[in-house]
Amino acid sequence: MAAPIFKVCAAASAVTALLGVSPVRLYPFGEAPQGVAKPYAVWQVISGSPLNYVSGRPDTDRYGLQVDVYADTGAAADQVAAAIRRAIELQAHVTGFNLEGKDPTTKNYRKSFDVAWLVSL
Repeated sequence: MAAPIFKVCAAASAVTALLGVSPVRLYPFGEAPQGVAKPYAVWQVISGSPLNYVSGRPDTDRYGLQVDVYADTGAAADQVAAAIRRAIELQAHVTGFNLEGKDPTTKNYRKSFDVAWLVSL
């Protein structure tokens, strides 16, 4: 199992209006294809654990995700991050905001945040 971030975001019109439909420019493992159009977002699992019980097997896993948005402008990065956040907040929790800025080499603006997602097994 994994956190259903792609499925939830792909079903949100506010996200697909910014990241496209075919394909939605939201990529796993923290990596996007070379030369992908901006804006785009990547996500990766940065932590996780089962919710263990003394009396039986776990029935839920907790995933800690990091979402990074890349765009040509800071405003575009903010807009995509806000759309993703609105899409996932009814199923997951934003737990922190990470460094943001402009990459000196690629000139991409980056906005990053962490998410906790409980997934029933």
